[in-house]
This record gives sequence, C-alpha cells and structure tokens, in this order.
Amino acid sequence: MSKSRFSRRAILAGTSLVAMPNIARAQAGDWPRRAVRYINPFPAGGSTDVLSRIYCARMTEITGQSFVVENRAGAGGNVGVDAIAKSAPDGYTIGMGGIASHAIAPTLYSSLNFDPEKDFTFITGLWQLPNLLGVNLDLPARSVPELIALLKANPGRYSFGSAGSGTTLHLSGEMFKQLAGVNMEHVPYRGAAPGLVDLMAGRIHMMFDNMPSMLALARQGKVRALAVTSEKRSPIEPDLPAIAEFLPGFDVISWTCLCTPAGLPKDIADRMSHFSRQALEHPDLVRSFREQGATAWFTSMAEISAFRAAQQAKLAPVIRASGARVD
Repeated sequence: MSKSRFSRRAILAGTSLVAMPNIARAQAGDWPRRAVRYINPFPAGGSTDVLSRIYCARMTEITGQSFVVENRAGAGGNVGVDAIAKSAPDGYTIGMGGIASHAIAPTLYSSLNFDPEKDFTFITGLWQLPNLLGVNLDLPARSVPELIALLKANPGRYSFGSAGSGTTLHLSGEMFKQLAGVNMEHVPYRGAAPGLVDLMAGRIHMMFDNMPSMLALARQGKVRALAVTSEKRSPIEPDLPAIAEFLPGFDVISWTCLCTPAGLPKDIADRMSHFSRQALEHPDLVRSFREQGATAWFTSMAEISAFRAAQQAKLAPVIRASGARVD
C-alpha cells in the first residue's frame, strides 16, 4: 500500500469520525422528525388521560409531528412507568410520571423494577391537581376546625374513605390525622367511585378525592366540601380554604411530570422543554386544564428533579406511619 493511498484512507476515516457527532447533533437539533409515543401509565377515560391528550394535541400542533397517547395501566402506574424507563433514550418514547410512581412508590413498594431517580430524565412538570376534603351532609361539621373538634371528641368513631392504600387520597387522610392529632378509621376502596357512593349514603363520614369529581358532587348538593389539600387555595374554587390555613404544613397534591428514559441527549431534552413550555403556557391549554380542575405547570428540568426528590422525602414518613406497604 502506497503512503499516499494510506494517508487518503486515514484522512477519510478521520473525517467520518469527526462527522458522526455532527450528524447526531443535527438529528437532535431537528427533533421531532417523526411521531412521538407518550405513555400514560393509567387507564383511558380518567383525568390523567384527558389531560395527557390535551397536552399531546398541543405538542402536535406546535411541532408538526404526532404525539400519540398509549395507555399502559397496571400496578398503580408502575407498569407504564417501567415501560418508559426501559425505552430507547431517543426522544420518541416519553411519558407521564408523577407523585404515585416517583414519590410514593419508593417507600410504598418493597421493590420496584425501576429506580425513580436514576432511570429517568425529567423534562418539566405537566399539571397539579389538588384533592378536596368532602364530608357527608349529615356530619355535624361545616368547617375544618369543627371537623377537628368533632374527631377529637369522638376518637375512632368516624371513618374516611380513599381510592386505596398508598394513594394521595389515603395519604391526605393520614397527614390530616397526624397534624390534627385525631384518630379516624381508614376505609380503602378499589377506586374513588365506590367510595363516593358510600360517602353520599353515609356509610363513611368523609373522603379525600381529586378535586373535579368531589367538587361536582358538592355543587350538586350531594356532599359538603370543606377544604382543598394544596398549600394554598385553588384558583378553581377560591372560596374554599386550604387545610393548611388550619394545619400549617399540610400539603398533598396530585402532580405529574414529563419524563423520558435516562440518557436523553441534552439537545433533545432542551427542545422538548422548549416546546413543552409553549404548550403548557398556551392560553387554550391553560383554559382546558382548568376546566378539568388542573393547573398547568411548566418547570425547568432542574426544578422538577428537585421537586420530585423533595416530595419523596416529605411523604416517606407519612407512608411509614400509615402502615401502608406493598410487597
């Protein structure tokens, strides 16, 4: 082989090696170039499904590429979240994380197939949805202070329902018990709907539920709404107080975030964040979210990562004290 031919091959090889990173950067720079799969780890038809589809429709309009919702329900959201974690980190499989999978599950479950901190790239918050404390109409309590006084005078006599052990609805009740220093029985249901039926019938005395469904019943005069579980009053119903106004430090909300598998290239992550901000701050999306009882919630990548960690640390002692555990 002549020196000139060897040099030419070496030069061509070197050029290829230099070009490869540039090609990768170009591909990342024009993300998305095809349809994006968005995994919702909960069933179709629920509030997370409706809100996810609103977000994905806006992202489709902004980017010109389809964002397709795929429902992968099971194990309290863990099945779908595990599918996100084990997908290729190329920006074409993304999905919804949140308080259940990324803040509660690490303490609630004895083992998980994914690491809530290490197996994901967190892009932004998506929405926040407060829970609402509602009571049976016959319960002689028309405010949070009156309810606390009633519970203290009758320890163990009254019960609260939830959509299941370890849910934000259950933990709202457990945090209420701990901060108010009261004793009431927890009655878990397989979902919120049967619990609400029993609440209206008086078979349980109170219940924490996601704001849209409980608020609808309260407006129909079927239950009495006392307060929201968020740190501050909800703009959806500003006349309702926050429990934190009577029990400082009380704050349990349902929140979700946009996440991808760990290892997502920074260029793609930056573009995903950029487009998400446009979507989540668009007046039409903000209005549509609000109609569902949710508040659109854009954050930086650093902010949502820090928020997730803080939520896990805050809820861990509440979960342990409740005795909820899934082996």
